[in-house]
Amino acid sequence: MEAKAMAGMPQGVADRGELVFWAGGCASCHAAEKAEGDDKLKLGGGVVLKTGFGDFIAPNISSHAADGIGAWSLQDFAAAMRLGVSPEGYHYYPSFPYGSYARISDNDVADLWAFMQTLPAVDSKAPEHDLAFPFSVRRGIGVWKLLYADPSPVINIDGNDAVLLRGRYLVEGLGHCGECHTPRDFAGGLIRERWLAGAPNPEGEGRIPNITSGEGGIGSWSVGDIAYYLETGFTPDFDSVGGSMVKVQENMAMLSPEDRAAIAAYLKAVPEHASEK
Repeated sequence: MEAKAMAGMPQGVADRGELVFWAGGCASCHAAEKAEGDDKLKLGGGVVLKTGFGDFIAPNISSHAADGIGAWSLQDFAAAMRLGVSPEGYHYYPSFPYGSYARISDNDVADLWAFMQTLPAVDSKAPEHDLAFPFSVRRGIGVWKLLYADPSPVINIDGNDAVLLRGRYLVEGLGHCGECHTPRDFAGGLIRERWLAGAPNPEGEGRIPNITSGEGGIGSWSVGDIAYYLETGFTPDFDSVGGSMVKVQENMAMLSPEDRAAIAAYLKAVPEHASEK
């Protein structure tokens, strides 16, 4: 989508934008590391994502005019979300999952923006990313986008199954589940042929699990099991959610039962992949 296409964005509705906020996981990266309750709505940034390319640090996206994005327009926000481009025209690193957010509808982008205008301004400038050369040079990101920023659906869905289509939208777009659960190649691009098959933990400890029904995945889980896990954090074996998934599950618990069921139905429908040995 070209930046000029952002000019026709609709008027957003804040009440609808709250659901988009939780589905998109905004607080997971942009609120303080151990934020609880209303503190999850204070988006001052600072959370560090450690990777093989260096440390990416989530920016302040609160309504603060100087330290956050309070001086942005809706069009600026839409271009950042779906094109990975700042108001000044530079490329964002794909640690910000705009490759997934590119699939978000105009209405949801506008509603999210309207909701974020209701959140508190946070007086806090997040540090810059700490990246090794040549990853510290942003010019290469434009080439990366040409290779990997593909907004087309990952999984084709035959027919007009509304539940599966909604699940795909939430998983591939708003929820950006593939950003963690799909392995990447040497340049950091998602390997679509192993969609949701699990991946190394970018922080170096263990692996992000396979969430397909293939060997080593969640094949024994029913649609109801998956939906219950997203709501409560408990697995069918009565284990509980842990690690970075805790924040994700807390976000998913804010969604409607219908949306959690749609996510579960989609995960049961994606192609099976065995976990790497």
